[in-house]
Amino acid sequence: MNKLTQDVIQSFSGIENPRHHYLMTALVQKLHEYVQEVQLSPEEWEIAIRFLTATGQKCHEQRQEYILLSDVLGVSMLVDEINHQQHENQTPSTVFGPFFIPDMPVREYGAAIFKTLEPDQLPLLITGRVVDQDLQPIEYAKIEIWQTAENGMYSGQDSQQEIDNLRGIFFSQVQGEYAIQSLLPVSYQIPSDGPVGDLLNFSKRHFWRPAHIHFMITAPHYHDLVTHLFIQNDEYLNSDTVFGVKDGLIVNYGRCEPSAKIEQKFNISSAYYQIEYQFVLVRE
Repeated sequence: MNKLTQDVIQSFSGIENPRHHYLMTALVQKLHEYVQEVQLSPEEWEIAIRFLTATGQKCHEQRQEYILLSDVLGVSMLVDEINHQQHENQTPSTVFGPFFIPDMPVREYGAAIFKTLEPDQLPLLITGRVVDQDLQPIEYAKIEIWQTAENGMYSGQDSQQEIDNLRGIFFSQVQGEYAIQSLLPVSYQIPSDGPVGDLLNFSKRHFWRPAHIHFMITAPHYHDLVTHLFIQNDEYLNSDTVFGVKDGLIVNYGRCEPSAKIEQKFNISSAYYQIEYQFVLVRE
């Protein structure tokens, strides 16, 4: 370790929290090692500064370009991998993504998160339970859900969508059961109009994510779960541009014919698609 690196690390000796001190000094050491290894030029460092500046300038309340950058570099999934090892009995977690919006409407059991249903569209009924690692039901677990519309865009990206379209908050019932009406998700391309798009174009990488639905599930005294459900046989399952697919999150869906029972329970009078999935949380 050269003297400059030692001096910079020493300059952070006033950080009292041991973990914070370790995080900062390890970052400095690894960053200096990288600069030494590649023999970084001033021009290259200036390009990096411009890239990071542009990334920050692209962020706003409905878009987080730094999360997108973390995702395409695989950092998000590496952090997930390290921390999911501590909760092996939990439903697999995956990337949070850059398009979550908090404080969406609380919806009733079985309610729809879509605003309209086109004549040729069938609703998707997602049902299942939220349970603990002993398969005991968790009542009143908070389930936040969000997904893109058929055009591959999230509300917040697309000015034509109401902000709460295909988003909502549900709570599990007494036996942990939940029911949500949505639409079949579609594969889509992540935004290409910012620095992350420039990076992927420069690298000749594609922009596609396989069709999925986001979930964040929380309950008192349990570890939070951030995950997706991916649709089986999607062509991008093996090449997700943010590396987020895990086998345990791939689900199939079936077409169901209308029935009086479903119509009475969920007000679905047409044929519909259905996914069943059980989410497992682990205790803190």
